[in-house]
Amino acid sequence: MQSFINYLLSKSFMKKRHEQKLIILSVGLMIAFSIPISLLFNSDREVLGYPMILIYLFVVWMISIVISFVIVKRHDE
Repeated sequence: MQSFINYLLSKSFMKKRHEQKLIILSVGLMIAFSIPISLLFNSDREVLGYPMILIYLFVVWMISIVISFVIVKRHDE
């Protein structure tokens, strides 16, 4: 077990730029999901019968999944 932990600590699984992109994505998501930004979309307006805040949360979530997939996929190449 100790050798595996040493291996994890000694090897970098991702290039530094990919790690930086994922950190930037995480900070962006913290800002996007923060209460003040989320409350901007808390209105009575509906899109296809769904409240605007629900659409906002799921669209941001879906975009973040796609962006993180692209970053990790480029890491594998």
